[in-house]
Amino acid sequence: MRRAEVALERRLFPSSSPEILAAALIMTKLVEWLFGVSVVGAAWALVSFDLLDLSLPQTYREVAWPMPLYLLVSFGCYSLATVGYRVATFNDCDEAAKELQGQIKEAKEDLRKKGLKM
Repeated sequence: MRRAEVALERRLFPSSSPEILAAALIMTKLVEWLFGVSVVGAAWALVSFDLLDLSLPQTYREVAWPMPLYLLVSFGCYSLATVGYRVATFNDCDEAAKELQGQIKEAKEDLRKKGLKM
């Protein structure tokens, strides 16, 4: 599949280097979120303000008008639930803690040998 993508890129951008193409085709999380918010915002505006003269019932507009607030509250609840779940299921790293304590002891011994009093 990668060969087909490279061939398509070369046809679309014949004079560009592969590095420039790779950088141009990477969609970051920010771009994904902005695209999603733009699509939802455009759909909300079309329904709320009846921009395309779709002759939608008034109840659709009444439901759509506060929808951004509902989505914001829902996103906040989801975020809090996700953080709470991740904190509740956080794993202890006993091996890493023992290794770190050993390194601290080694560092203290090394500093004592060099004359530092603790």
